[in-house]
Formats: sequence, C-alpha cells, structure tokens
Amino acid sequence: MKRPNDPSAPAKALYNWYPGHMAKALREIKQKLKMVDIVLEIRDARVPLASSNRAMNESLGEKPKLIIFNKLNLADSQIVDRWIEWFDKQNEHYVFVNCFDKPSLKKVISQARKIVEKNRKDCNPDYLETKTKMKMMIVGLPNTGKSTIINQMASKSAAKVADKPGQTQVQQWINVENGIELLDTPGIMPPLIEKEEHGLWLSAIHAIPDDIAGEDNVGTFVIRHLLSIKSQDFLDRFKLDSADISLDDALKKIATVRGCLLPGGIPDLNRVYKLVLAEFRKGDLGKTCFGVPPKS
Repeated sequence: MKRPNDPSAPAKALYNWYPGHMAKALREIKQKLKMVDIVLEIRDARVPLASSNRAMNESLGEKPKLIIFNKLNLADSQIVDRWIEWFDKQNEHYVFVNCFDKPSLKKVISQARKIVEKNRKDCNPDYLETKTKMKMMIVGLPNTGKSTIINQMASKSAAKVADKPGQTQVQQWINVENGIELLDTPGIMPPLIEKEEHGLWLSAIHAIPDDIAGEDNVGTFVIRHLLSIKSQDFLDRFKLDSADISLDDALKKIATVRGCLLPGGIPDLNRVYKLVLAEFRKGDLGKTCFGVPPKS
C-alpha cells in the first residue's frame, strides 16, 4: 500500500511557515508594547515549549508576561502534572486553562492584574494598589485559541474564530470588562523551526496549515503516535484490537471501519488522513501530549 515516507526523516525546510504578514505583525507588536501593561502569551497545553516563539519572546524585552497554556481539555493530565511541576521551578508566570471554561479565564484576568500591580509597585514604591485600567496584549502561534479566549473574556464574538491557522491578520483593541482592554494580534510562527519533530507536533495541533507538511505526513505521524502511547480512545474509535500492529494494518482497519474505500476495497488514504486529523484535533481520539519536561 502506497503511503508517505517516514515523517521523522530529515526534511529541513518542510515545516517552516512564516508569511509576510507575520513579519509585519511582529514589527507592530514591538511598536505597541509601550501601550500595554502585560502580555498574555497563548500556548498549547499539549506542546508547552514547542508552541512558544523564541524570536517573539525576545522582542517583548522586560514587559511583564503571563503564559496561558490553552486546550487543557485535550492534554494528557498526567503529563500536564509533570509540566506544572517543571514550570513551578522556572521564573515564569503561567496558568493552564480550557478556553471554553469561563471560571478558568477569570483566573487569567485575576492573575494578570496581580502581576501588573506588583510591577507598578516595583517601579514606584509609593504606588497604592487600585483597580485602575489595565491594557493587555495577546500573542501566540496560530490556532492556539487566542480568538476563542478573547471572545469568552469579552462575552461576545469580538474576534474571528476559524479552524484554519493564520486567519487573524490585523491588530484590534477589544473591551473585555470594566477598565480592561485587550489588543488582539495575528498568530506568529517562529521564523525557523529547528527540530523536525517540533514541526510535526505543531502540524498535528494545526498551528501549521496542512498543505505545508501534507496531510499524509501529519496523519501518519498522529497514527504512529497514538499507537505508540496505546491510546485506548483511538483503539476503540476505530475498533482496533491492539496497538501492536503495523501502520499499514492500522490504515486498512480505519479505512474499512469508516468506509474510506476505493473501488475494489482499496483504502482511500487521503480520506483516512483527513478523518484522523479532524477527529484528533476535536479530541475524539483521546487526550495526549507531545514531549515531556526537560530533565534539567
């Protein structure tokens, strides 16, 4: 059965995606930093480090920042606990959230205000804490849930939400609640993805459009990953008896169970890859994480 080459094989430029509007957005972020009190960096809880952007973070300088690890509802809770233990040892402000859970987003605003008030106090020892206005900037990779978080905070459709990365291409101010304004910015990818596996991870969570790496490569990677972690949800979804099977056998079984067949009973792999990626991204194939915390 014809299928793509092993996606772990080197292909240096395959997953790099940095359209011109992203370079422009990064320049605008630098220009508008002085207008905000704090930056909210949205990452994906399934890839806490790989869903960051070193180039963008370096451009933030000393501006106070709160890292929001979104899509907690799609992440493996046991691995998340390990990340929480690891991040507790780092000099970072962070919180894990599910963007559809409004109470957890209330914690974001509360924590952001505490950081801003402390920074104001540090800059001016005579400063008296007040519930003054606060301006926040939201940044992050494409498709990490920035627009959904904004809309949940503002309780309205203030930002465009799409299932394709790179939809937000302009910056806009949004009133979140009394005295709080939020500057929405386009999703910005790193100019260079140094590790091939990180490109696969980001393609799997749809931070990178499928036509960049190819649905066949990304779909193959996701299936291999779910087999390697023996995801019971994945096995049950496609009626697989065991995770100890070959990729070819898994593809044949998925195609048969879902009716993704060409004349003569040949598996329609294009449909299989589309189906697997769509269901994986909705969380129908179980919770997972890519990578674990560094040992040091």
